Amino acid sequence: MGTNDRIQLNVRVDKETARQLDEIVEYYQKNTKIGRVYKGDVLTDIIKKSHELMLKQIAIQNRKY
Repeated sequence: MGTNDRIQLNVRVDKETARQLDEIVEYYQKNTKIGRVYKGDVLTDIIKKSHELMLKQIAIQNRKY
């Protein structure tokens, strides 16, 4: 995904969710070899992983029927 493929998302989350995101970003920063870690990149990673898990669960559900 190139920089031109990005869109701006303006969302409101509660303070606890924002705190948790900051904590996750800090964790990524300490545990990755790349340079600066941004919230958008962390959210992208979390969403991609959640989406993969969702697709796997859908595939398992579809096999049951």
